Amino acid sequence: MPHVPGLRSCYAKVGRFVYFGRMLDKIRLHAAGRLPAEYHANLGDSQTYVLDGRCCRFLGIRHADLRERTLAGGTDEEILAWVHAHGTPRTDEECHMWNRFIVKLGWRDERSAVLPQRIKDAGLTGKPIETLVDHIEFDEGRDPVATKAWESV
Repeated sequence: MPHVPGLRSCYAKVGRFVYFGRMLDKIRLHAAGRLPAEYHANLGDSQTYVLDGRCCRFLGIRHADLRERTLAGGTDEEILAWVHAHGTPRTDEECHMWNRFIVKLGWRDERSAVLPQRIKDAGLTGKPIETLVDHIEFDEGRDPVATKAWESV
């Protein structure tokens, strides 16, 4: 997939959460007609394994409600405050576990089987990709290994 202007790294944090800001970016870009079609299947929470769905379920909110709130405007922090008010309260420990879980998804778990084919399909064979997030990052032109992106989690 190409680099998408305005779509941040999975590792970028909003508040205590990685990935959340990227999900907001996807919502905004999709509404503006600037999210490439390759990303559309991974929007929302209807599929068990997509990252948006996992994030929404962890936060205790529906993606449709988050989409509505996001498109109503406001900063990422204001939207996150809305999530905290309407979703499932999370401790610092739970947030830490979420962050570690999401950046390691695809490493020795139920998603491990799909990762090699995704790497091959994206032409990224030979890259030091061990997780789905590594794949996304390399696929969009970022190198999480060189930057040690996991250290910010």
